[in-house]
Order: sequence, then C-alpha cells, then structure tokens
Amino acid sequence: MRLLDTILLAISALRMNFLRSILTTLGIIIGVASVILMVAVAEGARSEVEKRISSLGSNLLQLRPGSNRIRGRSVGADSRLPFSEGDVSDIRKKVPSVTAISGHFRRNGTIVYRNTDWLTNIDGVHSEYLQVRDWAVEIGRFFGEREYQAGAKVAVIGTTVARELFDDENSIGISMRIGDTPFEIIGVLEHKGATPSGRDQDDVILVPLSTLRSRLVKRHKLVPDQVGYVSVKIDETEDLSEAKEDIEFILRKRRGIKNSKSDNFYVRDVSAYQFAKTETQQTFSFLLAATAIISLIVGGIGIMNIMLVSVTERTREIGLRMAVGARRSDIRTQFLVEAVVLCLIGGIIGTVLGIGGAMAIALGANWPVLISPEVLALALAAAALTGISFGFFPAQRAARLNPIEALRSE
Repeated sequence: MRLLDTILLAISALRMNFLRSILTTLGIIIGVASVILMVAVAEGARSEVEKRISSLGSNLLQLRPGSNRIRGRSVGADSRLPFSEGDVSDIRKKVPSVTAISGHFRRNGTIVYRNTDWLTNIDGVHSEYLQVRDWAVEIGRFFGEREYQAGAKVAVIGTTVARELFDDENSIGISMRIGDTPFEIIGVLEHKGATPSGRDQDDVILVPLSTLRSRLVKRHKLVPDQVGYVSVKIDETEDLSEAKEDIEFILRKRRGIKNSKSDNFYVRDVSAYQFAKTETQQTFSFLLAATAIISLIVGGIGIMNIMLVSVTERTREIGLRMAVGARRSDIRTQFLVEAVVLCLIGGIIGTVLGIGGAMAIALGANWPVLISPEVLALALAAAALTGISFGFFPAQRAARLNPIEALRSE
C-alpha cells in the first residue's frame, strides 16, 4: 500500500471519531503551545537584555572606590578615597590598550527653561565619554578637550530631556539653567533606551566634569579634582584581563596600597553581566526543555491509550484486511501513520495557539517576543516523534493479531 493511501486511510479513521481524536491530542496541543509561547517570550527577553547590556558599551571596565568599614560595618559603596584626574591621566598614559577613558560624576538637579522645569540626572563626564559608551550625538556636537579644560558651561541633553523640556523643538544654542548657572545646549544624544536595571539612560544631561566640580557640586576635601567612577574602554584586540591587571597595579601604586593590604577599590568587567545573563538563560532553557518533555510524554501516553482502544475496536477490520492479503507490515504502518497524523494535528493546533498567545502578550503586555521558525519546526518534529514513539506499541500489537481469531471477534 502506498504511503499516500495509508495517510488518507488514517485521516478517514480519525474523522470517524473526531471529538475523541481532538480530546486525545490535548496533551500534545498544550505541550507544543506552551513551549512555543515560553520560548518566544524567553528569546524576546534575551534579545532585550542583550540590547540593554550592549548599551552600556563593549569591552568596558568600570572602576569604583571600595566600601569603607567602621567597627566592622560598611558605611556604603564608593565611600573610600575617590579617584582623581591624576588617576585618569596615568591610566590613559600607561595602559596602551586603553582607547578611551572617562570619569562619571552624577548628581540630581532641576533644569529650568522659561517657565518649565525638569528634575533629571546631571552627569559630569570627560570629552571621551561617548567613545567609552559607544554613544553618538544625533543633533549638534559633543564638547571637546579644550572646552573640558576651560570648564565651559555647555551641555548635551538626552532625548527624554529634549522631549519633556523642549517638546522636541530644536534646542541647539538654547540657554537653560541648572540651579543658578546658565548652560548652552550644544547637542542632543541619540536614543539609548533603558539599562538592564530599567533606568532611563536618555533622561540625562552631560556636562564637562570640570564644570560640574566648579559650579554644581561641593569639592571633596581630600581629592578636590575627584572624577566619580571611571569607565575605561579597551581595544577589542587586546586581552581584557591583562588591561585589568595593569590598571589595578597603577591604582594600587597611586593610592599607596602595600602588598599585604587589600584593594580599596574594585575594577569590574562589564562582560560579567553577559556571563550572568548566559547562565540564567541556560537554566531557563533547561526548565523549558523539561516542561516540553513532560508535556509531550503526557500527550504521548494519551495517544498510546487511544490507539490501543482503536486496535481493540477494529480487531475484526484488521482480520478482514489480513484475510484479503494485507501484510503485517501494512497493518503496522497503518496504525503508526494514524498515531503520527494525530500528533501532527495536535502539533499544528498547538503551534497556532502558541503563536497567537505570543502575539497577544506582545500587544497586551508590551513585552518583547521573538518567534523563531526553527523553534516551530522543532515543535512539529517533536510532535511527530512522539507519535512514532508512542504509536509503535499499539501498531505492533495490531500487526501481531491472528487473522482467524480477529475475524471471529465481535
């Protein structure tokens, strides 16, 4: 018997018990739909996290002062001696793999333009900050080294500030006030989005760190030229760990830390975020795989049960087919194809429901989803494999029936 005839015969047999067939495939439907839905959401979340991590900058090291301790208790992060302009200058000169470096000193402040004000982040940075962060100016320009050294009262604003304060009008050349100090807007940053922690990176104003120190913040008593935390961009062709060791050596020397003492600062590799994300993704993938296997096993057991019932109900039909010349392999193939078709029907319905559910989440919950064709193909292949695995025993049982005893059954 040709395979096409066998498939048509299987579909005809399933149509005779349509409701029972659909109910039997519920396990397959739920399993495939849930896997597609969860994978779509997980892949969407993964791509969103990767985008947010990459927005921090690539091949990046972050330097922060350590936490001070009084009577064994921490008094807070960054409470140790802050970094200085001399630290930044030494790292730039003595570590050849450094391509850009910038301090980052933040304070909150209210900016005023005409009769409108907006509370935002005022970030004092160096002239290489955009290179460090892989950021760009969408309109206008960024301040240069000369303006930094001169402590110029210039500012570059994020898109959120531009929208809220200037209603997206051309703000280049406009003067605004930060506190009592007027600043000229010379540029608008391109849209950056949120950080992995959810903070809006576009709600910011960048000014020269030298200007921030002299105009907007109180100077540190011990380090009057403090620079906040420091971000260092390393050449992609260089070893990040070697650059980290070089920077630690320079800072230990500048801060007078003896060999027997521990660091009072730390150097963090931003790629650690990526490593943590990868581990989390792997754990979630194992969970999805376990859920898929359990769902398909439950569905497969249902398929096997209904096929055994079908063999019992159609014993006389099997005997009659054998009597007119059907081979045992034909009987086995017929029931095996019925099981596979049943599972594929469930897989197709589950795929449609999974895609529909993912699209509903994307529209209703504003959550990123990513539906991969490879996942859809894998889900259907898994459904077919379930049909073969759990349909083989009933098919083999049907093929081993004695034709004479089968014809005698009622």
